[in-house]
Amino acid sequence: MAPEELDGLASKLEVRFSADFTSRWSDLEFEELALHAFNVQFQHNPVYRRFCEGRNAVPTSVTSWQQVPMVPTTAFRYLDLVTGDHSSVRMVFRTSGTTSTTLSPGRHLVSRPSLYHASLLSNFREHLLPDAEKIKFISLIPSPAEMPHSSLSYMVGVAADTMSSEVQWFVDGEGVLNSAGLINTLNDAALAGEEVLLLGTAFAFVHWLDELAGRELRRLPPGSRIMETGGFKARARDITKEQLYKSLSMTVGLETNRIVNEYGMTELLSQLYESHLTQPNELQEGHAPPPWLRVRALNPTTLEPVAENETGILAFFDLANLGSVCHVLTEDIGQVIDGRIHLEGRFPGAEPRGCSRAMDELMTSSQVTRR
Repeated sequence: MAPEELDGLASKLEVRFSADFTSRWSDLEFEELALHAFNVQFQHNPVYRRFCEGRNAVPTSVTSWQQVPMVPTTAFRYLDLVTGDHSSVRMVFRTSGTTSTTLSPGRHLVSRPSLYHASLLSNFREHLLPDAEKIKFISLIPSPAEMPHSSLSYMVGVAADTMSSEVQWFVDGEGVLNSAGLINTLNDAALAGEEVLLLGTAFAFVHWLDELAGRELRRLPPGSRIMETGGFKARARDITKEQLYKSLSMTVGLETNRIVNEYGMTELLSQLYESHLTQPNELQEGHAPPPWLRVRALNPTTLEPVAENETGILAFFDLANLGSVCHVLTEDIGQVIDGRIHLEGRFPGAEPRGCSRAMDELMTSSQVTRR
């Protein structure tokens, strides 16, 4: 049985995530919930507790969410980071690949699907469907039936169950694209004047555009929109984001501001989006975190915060990660300006020294816990 305190906080967060997205969270409210989450994770996640004790960071001494010890994303490859009873784990998300063949794939053990759904759905609707109750989904992302351990496929499936008038999948679990079917479906939607949400990874879109080889499609209704995500892992050729968006815009007849980039990772249950649809008349660049997530850019060696206009390694405190660990240190780099992320890619070369040091301490804590 899950501890009552963990259940109570999860229920509170689920209600809060599902509330009107425009009701912003004050810094004080976030701080109180973050410290509560830390206390719960300290009490009911043995590996994490030993890690925190090794840093002399216990609930009675930690007074701010910034002081809560961060877990490197690398740790998700090797450790069962579960807060609460392991028997409560309902889903296992795995990364699609790593930059090294010697590394285990990342994974996230998810014990509270309803909490994840609450964060996923309100965030997705806010940034991709702010003006539509339901819309047709056309996906270049495999279905969750084809890829049951993909957090991206799962996200699209949950959103489609709630927000789509119909969903059609055009990439299978092996990554094979049904290009002819996709073209026919897009042309049919254009002829019918039916607005659609076209979803895909950058690589899938590049592959599709290469297959089209200049073939013209009918223009989609102007209320359609595109979600692009995933970066360019294993890409066949180099292409910039601007070039991809221009090509997509010309191919389907949508303005580039109808294309929204989603940023997420297996180790975080929350996603971040660009705000092109919600703030079309404002020069808002970067990715907006949901109210229950905070992000900082840190010096990769000392893990101290850098100035707002400086590039650093990104760390996230995500309350949707209540069932694992909320404070996550990544190897992505960028700037944080007015709370929004301006991504610049992955840390070049070897693992950042700060991440490596934290991982060494965490693995040592894990070995102590197992004795």
